[in-house]
Amino acid sequence: MVEIRKPIQVAEAVERVMKHVHKLQTEVLPLEDTYGRVLAEPIVAKHDVPPFDRSPYDGFAIRAEDSTGASGDIRKAFRVIGEIGAGHVADRPIESGESFRIMTGALIPEQADAVVMLEQTVENDDGFTLRKSFEAGENISRQGEDAKQGEVLIEAGTVIHPGTIALLATFGYAEVRVAKRPIAGVLSTGTELLDVADELEPGKIRNSNGPMIRAQLKRMGITYTSYGMMEDDLDACTEIVEKALQETDLLITTGGVSVGDYDYLPVIYERLGAEVLFNKVAMRPGSVTTVAVLGDKLLFGLSGNPSACFTGFELFARPAIYSMMGCSAPYMPRIQAVLGEDFKKANPFTRFVRASWSMTNEGIVATPAGFNKSSAVSSIARGNCIIVLPSGTRGFEKGMVVDVLLLGTEQGVERWEL
Repeated sequence: MVEIRKPIQVAEAVERVMKHVHKLQTEVLPLEDTYGRVLAEPIVAKHDVPPFDRSPYDGFAIRAEDSTGASGDIRKAFRVIGEIGAGHVADRPIESGESFRIMTGALIPEQADAVVMLEQTVENDDGFTLRKSFEAGENISRQGEDAKQGEVLIEAGTVIHPGTIALLATFGYAEVRVAKRPIAGVLSTGTELLDVADELEPGKIRNSNGPMIRAQLKRMGITYTSYGMMEDDLDACTEIVEKALQETDLLITTGGVSVGDYDYLPVIYERLGAEVLFNKVAMRPGSVTTVAVLGDKLLFGLSGNPSACFTGFELFARPAIYSMMGCSAPYMPRIQAVLGEDFKKANPFTRFVRASWSMTNEGIVATPAGFNKSSAVSSIARGNCIIVLPSGTRGFEKGMVVDVLLLGTEQGVERWEL
């Protein structure tokens, strides 16, 4: 008898997965090895930034009071008594009518309280003249204006990107505490599958899901163990799934989750005693996406259709993996865009359309990336986002405002409402 599955909404499915995420431990790494990792402790300013008053420009350091009354008709003259390069300090304070030639980033000399940019001056034999009066503090980067000692600058749970690296380096974090990364297992099932290097045979297709999932994991910086491809053999599949669960922190399988005679994953879950969180989601593509949990291990049973498999990973596996690492913003960023062309196909479930977004004179426009059945491969390659179309009986017309999920970004968001 064919199993009757009751679909649940995408938001509920995501919530069920996230409730069963097991957080990993932490480790300390050298700064240069932390890109893409998740901070396990906040970044705290160990000193002020800037650490002293400094010049933001190449110019001349002066006393502002000496410029009082300067105008186009009355030019004020200054004598240059020396030069201060970045990393150097003045050998004495400046006095009335004096200035130092100063470079960007250099320490403001004693008694100076303004910086004149080069283009505001007319140089002469022993200095320069200017025709503008300056206020005390003008063109000076004040100590602590960027960050104050003891200030929490970045909270724990943040994914480290190049800007974070710069901040860590600024405050001397030569070693950083981060969350450990999970090891994922990847297994493709189906007698119809061929290896990438194999010649096509009647009734066979090359395995695209395995390499795709591994690439999605690589994009997140996640280590994986590939368990290759398995034919539709229940005992053999059960054995390899058991082995994978012993060796990894989570398992991602592709294929074998429908209700056909050779779709064994539901039976394997039952054999292993895994709790099935859901086995049908009100979404297209990927409605047969199934997720189970055994102890502290999540088992993601993704569709064998490439587009459905890709979407299932991004919606369910990606946020769960980030959450395992304590990431406070594990979900794909969501923006609004104008639909670039008609999408007339009505659907009772929420539809996730592989698409490409771009900036135009009309703002952000998202256009479906071509053939969009669940078995499609070409649209995955062309797309850089996913359009979210709510369920309903009507189609969607060009020019409508739609929600879009951004793919391949370093930063995520804390909450999702799908």
